Amino acid sequence: MQPDVALDKIRKLLAMAEADGISEQARESYNLKATELIARYGIDQARLDARQNRPATPSDIRLDMDPPYARDKLNLLSSIAVPLGCQIVSHTRRDPDRLRQQAHLFGMTADLDRAQILYTSLLVQSSYGITAARIPTGENPRAFRRSWLAGFAVAVYKRLTAAEAAAKARALREDTTSTGPSTALVLADRATLVQRHLTHTYPRLRKGRARQLSGSGGRDGYHAGERADLGGTRLTPTQRPALGS
Repeated sequence: MQPDVALDKIRKLLAMAEADGISEQARESYNLKATELIARYGIDQARLDARQNRPATPSDIRLDMDPPYARDKLNLLSSIAVPLGCQIVSHTRRDPDRLRQQAHLFGMTADLDRAQILYTSLLVQSSYGITAARIPTGENPRAFRRSWLAGFAVAVYKRLTAAEAAAKARALREDTTSTGPSTALVLADRATLVQRHLTHTYPRLRKGRARQLSGSGGRDGYHAGERADLGGTRLTPTQRPALGS
């Protein structure tokens, strides 16, 4: 399936899941199928490149993390990008008025596409979720929201990791009836290329320090992340609320 066709099918499945008047069972079925398709998308593109002897060339993109909660958005992006086979490097730049965060993503084009689609969708979903969340009386709203976003990101990471593992297991089973290099070998080669590209760009990376969050919103955010759609975006930019509003 061609890349544009595959992504269009994912978006259509999600639109069907949002239709009025359908049962919860049907809604869940559409969302599950979309999640499976986006998990398979990267593997299918990798195998297609290998079958057609196309050179596997890693790429990279830079994304600005807009305030508020820029570091928390960066954490969400990382929780999406890493399970999808990408690598991420964060930059902090001090402007006259404030610190600015930027993410530098490394990966194969198909995986970078997946990561951006999911990030756009999940950023919208987390924006609505955090706005609707009830902050306990007397708790600092920013502390609560940061912990809520951290919980949301953990749930997303676990779900994407499980979906990717299931897609890879299925592809490995299919290898027994197909010719050409194995899926495991193709994916390993691509991961090596991505890591090499990152290392060439940043030969002296330093590991960041772990954050200490004091808010109590982690559990609520985690449950919201468990319910989030992991298939793509169906909202236009004009429908996107400001995170933290």
